[in-house]
Amino acid sequence: MVGMNLTRRAALRGMAGASAAMSPRLRAMMRYRQAAGSAMNPAGRVATSAERRLAKGPFEPTWESLKTYKTPLWFRDAKFGIWAHWSAQCVPEQGDWYARNMYIQGSRQYNYHVEHYGHPSKFGFKDIDHIWGAENWQPEYLMDLYVKAGAKYFMSLANHHDNFDCYDSTYHEWNSTKIGPKKDLVGIWAKTARARGLRFGASNHSSHAWHWFQTAFGYDFEGPLAGVRYDGYTKASQGKGLWWDGFDPQDLYVGPSFPLPDGLMTKQQQDDWRKGHDAKWHEEPPELHPEFTNEWFLRTRELVDKYDLDFLYFDDTELPFGQTGLDVVADFYNRNTAKHKGKLEACVFGKGFTKEHMGAAVLDLERGRANEIQELPWQTDTCIGDWHYNINVFREHRYKTAKSVVQMLADIVSKNGNLCLNIPVKGDGTIDSDELQVVRDLAGWFPANGEAIYGTRPFKVFGEGPPDVVATGNFNEGKGRAYTAEDIRFTVKDGRLYAIVMAWPESGKVKIKTLAQGSPVFAGEVAKVELLGAGGDLAHTRDADGLTVMLPGRAATDFAFSLRVTPANAGLLRGE
Repeated sequence: MVGMNLTRRAALRGMAGASAAMSPRLRAMMRYRQAAGSAMNPAGRVATSAERRLAKGPFEPTWESLKTYKTPLWFRDAKFGIWAHWSAQCVPEQGDWYARNMYIQGSRQYNYHVEHYGHPSKFGFKDIDHIWGAENWQPEYLMDLYVKAGAKYFMSLANHHDNFDCYDSTYHEWNSTKIGPKKDLVGIWAKTARARGLRFGASNHSSHAWHWFQTAFGYDFEGPLAGVRYDGYTKASQGKGLWWDGFDPQDLYVGPSFPLPDGLMTKQQQDDWRKGHDAKWHEEPPELHPEFTNEWFLRTRELVDKYDLDFLYFDDTELPFGQTGLDVVADFYNRNTAKHKGKLEACVFGKGFTKEHMGAAVLDLERGRANEIQELPWQTDTCIGDWHYNINVFREHRYKTAKSVVQMLADIVSKNGNLCLNIPVKGDGTIDSDELQVVRDLAGWFPANGEAIYGTRPFKVFGEGPPDVVATGNFNEGKGRAYTAEDIRFTVKDGRLYAIVMAWPESGKVKIKTLAQGSPVFAGEVAKVELLGAGGDLAHTRDADGLTVMLPGRAATDFAFSLRVTPANAGLLRGE
């Protein structure tokens, strides 16, 4: 054993002495392997589960084992969270997927980039990372706003498809502590959120960098620089004397997997080629870059451990990278279970789970909703505008209103779900005046109506009104009709039923058909009906057509409002 240790030390000293002659990328890989242990990053292949030294516990890295997962009560009670989907892609203020689209000639963001920064062969996205300053960021101020707006949990973006870590990453030098803001953004968000009693988690989108970012290896199909490759091919040796001296752009851009072939000199040719290659949504590990998969595992595990995450969001269909995703989740569940003395308190979010895999993690619907009560707790994630800040949404006043957010929240909660809402942040760390108004309007609604949201569970039926969402799924928001006073959503808590009415009726009366005399879902008598935030018993009648409630003489709100219905039999709604 002593001889083995001496041999290893001597080998490490030899590698350290030789590192001066190595390229920055090789030096980075050597540091990476020393930190991780070479067994976790075997040359030329993806590490096995055993080589990753997963935490021991009740969960194995298999779908069968992960399906024993139970959603923690804190998440079921919280109902509403806020998200900062914030990265260097917010700097140009041109909206979503800037880091990809700036390399596609003819796109709006390519045109913007050339006009404001220069040609992407000379000023690439690595340089946008560099100029990201976050100079006016006030996390305490923003978090105070979000708490007042009703958030019970907060999510920070840890990395996007642009492969830049917004935290102090040991295994990836392209991170916010070394480049751009020079701050541990995730760490600061975490400290700020927890100081205010919020649960904290992070979103991880980086598994797609290896294909999504392949546009950086492309070229113009026309113009004075036609055929000149973009900066994706930039080598570490080219950075001498520049701001990125010592950093390897290949670590950011991942390296070519299927770069645009030579000779595609029309827009149609390039678009057609991308459809079958980098524009596809890949979930498999990159065949040519197994080290990226190994590094992704270590980056993700460090993210979970360093910031003690309560939840982790994946922008993936099911889980990333096949077995590697299963490894990450099992490791997270076991570590969290050990920390909480045998009680799992963690959530992982994923999308598009097959029926056979449903329950292994929490189903997330991106910009989507459900059409009925879901058996298992779930989440919608959406945004009031673009995911990444878009100045045009502000200029054209196109944000979701607080009224629409509240209606969405009521619908989601009635169907056993939570809502996580992104408030886009500018590159400098601020939000604009329209966003501020949305947040303040939410803050005005929750004090009276939060009782009908937090800690509730679904009723026997989610609500009533004309048909709305056609099918449960992603990207179906906005496809339903506008809500009216006929639309009501139900929740229950502590033996009471809450009826959230989506709009104030012009008649001054609300008829709840579900609660008609003799209703199979509400067999008892109604003892009292109250308007949350107003106090006092409201006059009401009940017959075979429904429960009719007389509202105060004028509209109390332009938003949805909540009625508390107390049954005469205190045990009628127990266990709902």
